[in-house]
Amino acid sequence: MITNLLDSLLKPFQRFGVHLGLTRIKELLADLDNPQEKVPIIHVAGTNGKGSVCAYLASILAEAGYKVGRYTSPHLIDWTERICINSQPISQVTLAELITQIQKTINPTKESPTQFEVITAAAWLYFAQNEVDVAVIEVGLGGRLDATNVSDRPLVSIITSISWEHWQHLGPTLADIAREKAGILKPNCPAVIGKLPPEAKVVVAEKIHQFNCPAVWVEPATATDTGAVYQGIEYPLPLPGKVQLINSAMAIAALQLLQQQGWNMPPTAIYTGMAKTKWPGRLQWTSWDNQPLLIDGAHNRAAAEALREYIDSLNKPVTWVMGMLSTKDHSGIFQALLRNGDGLYLVPVPDHSSANPEELATLAKNICPQLSLCQTFPELFPALETAINNQDRLVVLCGSLYLLGYFLSRKY
Repeated sequence: MITNLLDSLLKPFQRFGVHLGLTRIKELLADLDNPQEKVPIIHVAGTNGKGSVCAYLASILAEAGYKVGRYTSPHLIDWTERICINSQPISQVTLAELITQIQKTINPTKESPTQFEVITAAAWLYFAQNEVDVAVIEVGLGGRLDATNVSDRPLVSIITSISWEHWQHLGPTLADIAREKAGILKPNCPAVIGKLPPEAKVVVAEKIHQFNCPAVWVEPATATDTGAVYQGIEYPLPLPGKVQLINSAMAIAALQLLQQQGWNMPPTAIYTGMAKTKWPGRLQWTSWDNQPLLIDGAHNRAAAEALREYIDSLNKPVTWVMGMLSTKDHSGIFQALLRNGDGLYLVPVPDHSSANPEELATLAKNICPQLSLCQTFPELFPALETAINNQDRLVVLCGSLYLLGYFLSRKY
């Protein structure tokens, strides 16, 4: 199977882990004839909201008649999800060919690129070969030293949000994290900035002033009966959750900056592009065993708060089925999610550095002693079966995009 071939091609690079820095990716891209220089980009960083903003932008630009690349991470089921043109994922055969080409290009006498750098190089190559009009590029981790940060003149740089995550790589404070994310800003290039905590906002504002970036500080759109309105532009909101008011507004603000640069963006393209936007794994309704199931990849406190806000709007008792990676802010996530009377089933995240469900259970009971139940399972699906059988409660699967990917790969 090609899927297994992709895994085998990329697996050797996995051992290099997260290793931030631009030297390896720049050398690799130079050996590939610098495809990134042939692709105009919109660059999107931030703790949460990046994927939704990328999805809105790619959908609307395609609706406006442009050939649009989209590079996002991680994938849920298949590597090909990361690299799309006009919402169509790259074929497995093409991706395998590109990775093979990149492997042959790697200089064995130099430090090996990481797995993320290899797949990022494949995206640049694919977009350049297909002569996309624009690519919407999501930062993998941080910004300043992320492998996507190799374009000198992005059309627009976007920082969606900043909260406490990946502190192991980005630094222990919000100011440290903001400094890394603000590293995608470039001199005199337009910027769109979402709602930031005060200590992060100061850092980003300093960088904007230093680089003389024309900047738009975005306020959330206003909800309407049929969707939302931002800057007089009305549009539908297909992705659920109040957080989409700010995410959609950032996308509109970025498009307005493109319009100022001469890009054609008819109101009908904005409306229809918004309506067609899909972003799986985020407040997504699906089913299991013929029962409704809500799945969400919330894996940090800010995302968990947005998920809880949505759950509260539904006004139903909830049972959580959760697994988390060992590197996440378990306490912060539980504090945001758990309320008296909630049920909680804890499972490991397969094939990743998973937090121990028993340790999570102890922590959860300390944080919220009035849970209606708290139980651990060695595997996801028995936990789901148990939760779904209690039909008077809303069941939510969350805590890790990798856990969602595991669920979806076996569901379909």
